[in-house]
Amino acid sequence: MPKPLLTILLLTASNVFMTFAWYGHLKSLKHQHWVIAALVSWGIALFEYLIQVPANRIGHSSGMNVGQLKILQEVITLSVFAPFAWFYLKERLSLDYLWAGLCLVAAAFFVFRKDLMGS
Repeated sequence: MPKPLLTILLLTASNVFMTFAWYGHLKSLKHQHWVIAALVSWGIALFEYLIQVPANRIGHSSGMNVGQLKILQEVITLSVFAPFAWFYLKERLSLDYLWAGLCLVAAAFFVFRKDLMGS
């Protein structure tokens, strides 16, 4: 599997864990003391780091710079977060998600522009 694709897949998986760690407690542990929610979230975040660190190392070794990895991660984060908020948390999506996504697409274009344009 090409390293950039592996990086994207691993970052997507890590973002699923991160999203549950950061926001899942708002539904599943809302009646628990915040310390319990923090400890559970911390445990989930461990799995996120066990996937995210290799993803970034693989991406960096394939030629992506840190800015590219960060913007890629942000695009993936919104791509994971919006369905999570809608399906799991039952949040209502607005056009603001679309506008934010378009801004991230523009950011991705600018950090990957040299690679896309071949220079």
